[in-house]
Amino acid sequence: MLANPITIARWMVLAGTAGVLVIAALASWFLRDQIFQTFQDPGEPFQTYTPPTGADYANANAWYALSVPDDDEEAAVFFVHPTTYSGGANWNAQLDKESANQAVIDIALPNYAAPFARSGTLYVPRYRQASLYAFMNNREDSVQARLFAYDDVEQAFDVFLLRVGDDRPILLAGVGQGGFHVLGLLLNRFADAPALRARLVAAYVIDTPVPLDLFAGPLATIPPCETAEDVRCVHAYSYARPDDTDRIRILTERTMSWTPSGDLAFVEGRGLLCVNPVLGTRSSEYATARQHRGGVAAEGLPPDTTPAPIPGQTSAQCADGILFVDEPRHRDLQRPHRLAEDFREPPFNLFYEDLRLDAARRAFALTSILQEERRWAPPLETLEEVEDAPVVPIPDRREF
Repeated sequence: MLANPITIARWMVLAGTAGVLVIAALASWFLRDQIFQTFQDPGEPFQTYTPPTGADYANANAWYALSVPDDDEEAAVFFVHPTTYSGGANWNAQLDKESANQAVIDIALPNYAAPFARSGTLYVPRYRQASLYAFMNNREDSVQARLFAYDDVEQAFDVFLLRVGDDRPILLAGVGQGGFHVLGLLLNRFADAPALRARLVAAYVIDTPVPLDLFAGPLATIPPCETAEDVRCVHAYSYARPDDTDRIRILTERTMSWTPSGDLAFVEGRGLLCVNPVLGTRSSEYATARQHRGGVAAEGLPPDTTPAPIPGQTSAQCADGILFVDEPRHRDLQRPHRLAEDFREPPFNLFYEDLRLDAARRAFALTSILQEERRWAPPLETLEEVEDAPVVPIPDRREF
């Protein structure tokens, strides 16, 4: 029996419609980051944009963490949190943006600030962070949003210095966008300040590419942390799995960072610093999973809580400026499948325990060095030239 031509036509229309929907769904999946990016665009040039109101860092409410050290020799930890604001309405987040603030409190502080807080008193400023959108492209507007956020961090750091005094050791740490800002502080506040450099435990610049040409220029006096015992140095890495081709390309080609002249430029061709967090050294040596001291997924925990690390989850090896890692076996340490995940920080710290022990070791080392240096005699002031005095002979009394 022959099928009704009208029925056949209907089935063909349905099949065609289904095919179009499948193609549209596949296109949406493959272009999901681009679609997400479109919705996060503020739609206004930064030049005509009115930024949100800034913070007064003299007030305690301008800080996520602000404490008074108990010990004069205890390190002061200045931590800059990663990006927690996606974008949409603003190039830079409002300080009262609840979702962005809650992400700092629930995720950034317990996972990323807490390992360093074990080595000193923690200071974490609120700042008008550049949106995630501003790091997903390199438009001039996006660059201006990043520099605008850095200005907030620099102002907070100046108030931090007034609070901690002139003698206390300082540990800098920043993750993602926060690492970019910490690198700016090294260039603009530490490079030409010998007294401040002498107090630097180390600067931890995590998941932010650090170009090697900076160490041949303005950071020549703040070298990479070559060994696990070094202080007054830069500890930096950006990690990826070997099959994370998109993330590797972002880190090694598409990211912009500071230049020796203080501008921003792409990192491609500039070489990148990689200090292995498992070994604490700058080397291409392979660290086995047995050496991995542990990651932590501490979302929602108070920053002063000591979570149990999950050890043995990944090997680690530096190659071509990237720290290559394995996919962790523990589900809590596996990256979620979120939009724009390659530009985000995961809700866990894969090297929590490694960083905690590394920071504690370097903080203790610098404290010991400073104690020894303060026993030395103070440096001599500028010498004054003294003219030769005329010699007048004394008469021999026997001649009289």
